[in-house]
Amino acid sequence: MAHSPGKYTDFEGLRERAVALRRGGYSLRQIRDELKIFNNDILNQLVKGEPPPEWTKRPRAKDGLRERARELRLQGWTYDRIEAELECSRSSVSLWVRDLPKPERRAPAEQAGLAARKRREHEPAVRDEERRQTKAAAGAAVGKLSDRELFLLGVALYWAEGGKDKPYARRENVAFINSDPDMIRVFLAWLDLLGIERERLRFSVMIHETADVAGAEQYWADLVGADGASFNKTTIKKHNAKTVRKNVGDAYRGCLVVKVLKGAHLYRRIEGSWYGIVLSVREADQRNRT
Repeated sequence: MAHSPGKYTDFEGLRERAVALRRGGYSLRQIRDELKIFNNDILNQLVKGEPPPEWTKRPRAKDGLRERARELRLQGWTYDRIEAELECSRSSVSLWVRDLPKPERRAPAEQAGLAARKRREHEPAVRDEERRQTKAAAGAAVGKLSDRELFLLGVALYWAEGGKDKPYARRENVAFINSDPDMIRVFLAWLDLLGIERERLRFSVMIHETADVAGAEQYWADLVGADGASFNKTTIKKHNAKTVRKNVGDAYRGCLVVKVLKGAHLYRRIEGSWYGIVLSVREADQRNRT
């Protein structure tokens, strides 16, 4: 039900309070709740002539887009190109630049070249999105690994990246090395599955001498959750005049070596399991051929 100022016997008193609140930085809603004035007409009369506080003013988020649109239009860009570049609507582009002169029509060959360039500029974004979607779908399809799946995965992972015994040099040791922290995480989860106690693990870092050695050591220690007693001396890779490194930057932390103490029996299990995987594949391949 609408109210008139006459309903409030002390309108001027209310106005003084409203103005004081307004000047104190209150919004209309805060003044309404404070004074219990729930009629918008009366509320506006109470603060008439008083500007709203700065914090209540909405920023004009599109001002930057408008200026950019005008710059591009003056460079001869079409509505289509501006719309695609700024990711805004055609109506907004028209509103922002309609007072500017139209660009001259280009020759067909030049227009075709611009269209081709636009496609080339757009293609990386499309490929990136396709790549992201494919990876996301593949990751979701894996689901939870069974113990058997993790066991076979760990065997294959070790045989690809771990140290191996040689007929001419018997070394039945378990030593896994990698620079990818996720590979290290999977390998440690595999060792946990096999019941290998963390007390049997020793770690060491291998890194180039020009890298942040101390930072890398701390990074790997935090990743595996081990203290300094579990880490052997870091191996520093020396450089010569011909050394050209591409693995540089803050993300470079060298490689981590994970060794299992008294690991001969475990190594034999790994090798035997790997040959079991190979035999199974060969038999399946033979069945497919016959």
